[in-house]
Amino acid sequence: MTFNDDSKLSGGKVQRRGRTAAIGGGTVGIGAIVVFLIAQFTGVDLSGFVDDGTTQVQDQGQTVQPAEECRTGRDANQRVECRMEGAAESLDDYWTDESRQLGISYETPGFVLFDRSTGTGCGQASAATGPFYCPPDRSIFLDTAFYDDLQSQYGSSGGPLAQMYVVAHEWGHHVQQLQGTFADTDRSGTGASSGSVRVELQADCYAGAWVGSAATTEDADGRTFFEPISRSQIADALSAASAVGDDSIQERATGRVDPDSFTHGSSEQRQAWFTRGYERGATACDTFSVPGSSL
Repeated sequence: MTFNDDSKLSGGKVQRRGRTAAIGGGTVGIGAIVVFLIAQFTGVDLSGFVDDGTTQVQDQGQTVQPAEECRTGRDANQRVECRMEGAAESLDDYWTDESRQLGISYETPGFVLFDRSTGTGCGQASAATGPFYCPPDRSIFLDTAFYDDLQSQYGSSGGPLAQMYVVAHEWGHHVQQLQGTFADTDRSGTGASSGSVRVELQADCYAGAWVGSAATTEDADGRTFFEPISRSQIADALSAASAVGDDSIQERATGRVDPDSFTHGSSEQRQAWFTRGYERGATACDTFSVPGSSL
């Protein structure tokens, strides 16, 4: 998904902690995410998704606002840190309006980019933890080096929309927090139709709903953030959704698939619910009313 070069970024949605790579066209690698299944039982989400090699070193543990140079859609097209800011502003615009359709009172989540490790209300997080939403903090935490792993270790085709799918999925968890879904759902179980899988598939559906409307979200001056979305860009998002399916991850890690241990849904399920949201909007994302065999 390509930003309109002249769209305006207001700034302030994304914060940084610690040393953060200023990201452009190359890649930064972190080791393979081997703690995926363990993370499911800690309450830390691992759903699932580059850079010019330039780094900006921040004070240890200090939280700082994004770089001042993240001002336009052109900046978002060139650097992943600015892309995260642009995605956050578009998501905020979308959910401010869409939340009324879901009957919830919306508030913006925190969004923290970190390097290597950071402390959260859900415990200490590392680069190996992957992107996640922390309900006590009502914040999204992400090390952008994960995007390289998504492509090199998990087989996603990559691309900007694949990256933003990750953010939109975690943003969906924030909407679920506001809805009371986290509090009302037993996420301790596993299996293809478990509560934990339903939560994750709904977040995928919410991500698709945003993508379906993203080209109409507007900056503070009324310009649309994005150019029209192409089929190849949607394919990138679907590739990312498939790459983080439980069956895909299990097969790569162990050579076998155990549906009884699923916590996020299969690749097919994740793609299907993303597509449902993309085509039908957020009000079609009630995974809890669907029989398990139909998920």
